[in-house]
Amino acid sequence: MARHGENIRKRKDGRWEGRYPVYSEEKGRKLYHSVYGRTYEEAKEKLTTKKIQTKGMARKRFDTAVHQTEKGMIKFSFGAESWLCNIKKSRKPSTYAKYRLIYQKHLKAVFGDLEATRITDSTVKELLPEQLSESTKKSIYCVLNQILKFVSSQYGVLMPALKRPVSSAAKQPAKVFTRREQARLFSAIYHKMDRSKLAVLLCFYTGIRLGELCALKWEDIDFENRLLSVGRTVQRLSVEGHSKKTALLETTAKSRYSKREIPVSQEVLELLLQFQNEKEYIFGGDRPAEPRTMQNHFKRIQKEARTEDRNFHALRHTFATNCIERGADPKSLSELLGHSDIQITLNRYVHPSMEMKRKHLGSLSLFYGQIYGQIYGQTD
Repeated sequence: MARHGENIRKRKDGRWEGRYPVYSEEKGRKLYHSVYGRTYEEAKEKLTTKKIQTKGMARKRFDTAVHQTEKGMIKFSFGAESWLCNIKKSRKPSTYAKYRLIYQKHLKAVFGDLEATRITDSTVKELLPEQLSESTKKSIYCVLNQILKFVSSQYGVLMPALKRPVSSAAKQPAKVFTRREQARLFSAIYHKMDRSKLAVLLCFYTGIRLGELCALKWEDIDFENRLLSVGRTVQRLSVEGHSKKTALLETTAKSRYSKREIPVSQEVLELLLQFQNEKEYIFGGDRPAEPRTMQNHFKRIQKEARTEDRNFHALRHTFATNCIERGADPKSLSELLGHSDIQITLNRYVHPSMEMKRKHLGSLSLFYGQIYGQIYGQTD
């Protein structure tokens, strides 16, 4: 029987076990250790000794941190872990998980033992691996600057912001499906349509993100007013304390702009009604759909349609391009996509096709003809 408030219990093997918490810097959380005794008194004595030793170690770490602070010698690892603890409650779980992963994977081993004040543009350029993608580098600089800014404000250590070097590599344009590929995809979708094919079709008609699609519930569909409400997303995130373990997490939409209503065509609504059931989630059943599974289904559909293999996000780019080519104004499109700024829509999601460019340039013939006719008529 356990002794309440003491964390001491008698085990089935007759021994007494006492448990005490120890903070693990590696895993960033408390872990429980045990001591054992043949009697309750022996276990309690051992437990008391361990608790005193643990408090002494914690006090020593605290004194070391204070000493470092007074001398302006803050270790980067100390500043980074303090920053992570500080932002844990104020940031979305997905954002926090991303920041923690960037620190654990790219920063801790490289910069952990350095003094924060010694981390400069030249230091980062020298120590960061060159083979990292531009996207990863951008995330690293973002996290680095936030940590250094926190250390600067928290401990009064002045440090300038780091400047990420401008990449000389040309940015690859996002890929969209051509009209011929879209025709093949639609043919494959309508041939023996299933729930995963319906999901792809819904993306063609709404441009919603993969995570938003996987989190859709039947209650999000207003069949009477023909509206789809977007307010949640799902992501597979790393679990704190584990380098490889992940979990599927459902959160609120990406930003306040991502919460939106999208009109749905009557054709799509009728298809949704054919697949409606008593489950909570449209594409996942009793729980959100798995994004990786949805990606795999999409690959199968592309293979069936004999199109070039593209990621799921290409559907969103294709939707945006189709809307612009059909005359949608950029402001409306920006709201449909859930963007905070119309420039994001124009710069990232609008990719005029060659057919559209031909149409625009072809209209110049009529325009120039009219100009020529006016001038020719005046001459006569």
